[in-house]
Amino acid sequence: MEDGSSGKSYFIVQRWVYLLLKRKMNLLVVRQTGNTNRDSTFALFKQVISEWNLSSVFDITDLRIKCKNGNEVIFRGLDDVEKIKSTTFESGELTHIWIEEATETSEEDINQLKVRLRGGTSKKQMVLSFNPVNINHWIKRHFIDSKLATVCHSTYKDNKFLTDEDKKVLEGFKNIDPYYYQVYCLGQWGVLGKTFFNAEKVSNRIAQVKEPIKTGSFIYDYDGLKVTNIRWKNEQDGFIKLYELPKDNYPYVLSGDTAGEGSDYFIGQVLDNTTGKQVAVLRKEFDADEYTRQMYCLGKYYKNALIGIESNFDTFPIKEIERIGYTKQYVREKEDTFTGNIVKAYGFRTDRITRPLILSELQAIINDHTELINDKDTLEEMLVFVRNEKGRPEAQEGCHDDLVMALAIAYHIRTQQEMTAKKTEIEKRLSKEFTFEFDDEEPKGDYGRTIKII
Repeated sequence: MEDGSSGKSYFIVQRWVYLLLKRKMNLLVVRQTGNTNRDSTFALFKQVISEWNLSSVFDITDLRIKCKNGNEVIFRGLDDVEKIKSTTFESGELTHIWIEEATETSEEDINQLKVRLRGGTSKKQMVLSFNPVNINHWIKRHFIDSKLATVCHSTYKDNKFLTDEDKKVLEGFKNIDPYYYQVYCLGQWGVLGKTFFNAEKVSNRIAQVKEPIKTGSFIYDYDGLKVTNIRWKNEQDGFIKLYELPKDNYPYVLSGDTAGEGSDYFIGQVLDNTTGKQVAVLRKEFDADEYTRQMYCLGKYYKNALIGIESNFDTFPIKEIERIGYTKQYVREKEDTFTGNIVKAYGFRTDRITRPLILSELQAIINDHTELINDKDTLEEMLVFVRNEKGRPEAQEGCHDDLVMALAIAYHIRTQQEMTAKKTEIEKRLSKEFTFEFDDEEPKGDYGRTIKII
């Protein structure tokens, strides 16, 4: 569970007290340090029991609560591992664990608690409650990105006990401390440090984006020379996400970032070139052969999109995609190392001149049109894309920037693709037969301007 000022801990304790009365269970409540339990979780349990007039049903001793039906709650700190290992209940086995302020804990601690829950015949459950302080936190990767956990997200807006004055104070943090507002008021993943992209706008967009309409990959026939019989295969965990299906006669751009130094993923980003909207994303760890063929299929699927693949680390995909018949590629000019002449070559090259240029272009798009970005993973990469101590924009240590760089390339190469949809033959014929001309007169009544058909 993640939130800010939403009363999550109070709600969780109410739930535990209810379950202690209704089913056979034993609960271990932990925080990073044992002494913080006394004034937080333990105090909350005593408060709820008192408010519900259940004092006669529970025996409360030092950091231990026992229900008359035999169920127990024991409070421990992760700073004393031996006490946790030796925790025993008078009746039955450990069935539930609640980790309060889970972001204070380590992944190793949680794994040890998982071991404590194993065995026995009863149904087990672990609950983690926390504020999402850092988008790089291991909890996000371990439980949320992996979909291992069910997420209950709440904010101060869900807390019916907050007064209007309380809400006013919390909303005031929007201008005073954007990080605090983002994490503790909106319950969004926070970013530590100075981000290159506008973190507030990116975070707001993350809260708005929807799931892709399709996920999957392409299957095809390949004889060593050509890719044929291309079909789309729906897969729940597919490495291609479609946010808009291709439209006939519309121009698209497909950029690629190959797996190089500091990167483990091959990337594809697709834009609708009439609007600049992100409509599809490819992201996977696989070999260059399969990447090339998937990019070929993705380009064909999006109406023979202009493809621009980064050439810094691996030129194989650029050459291979041409070999199997895809010639609509981004063309750059470069100096021939033998003759010194300016020649043309396929692929986009990132260097000390083009890199800051394309990133500044993408930064401007985020500032003015975040609604164009539909992919949550891409947006989350933007939140960890920071300026280093020398001022160079790059991914934080341990993070990736593949999706960001590929998207920046996509927006930069748009000029080599058409910007408007092609007219159908019928539309072309009609446009020749009818020309519409507007008068310069002001609108009359409710009928608008007069239209003359020539």
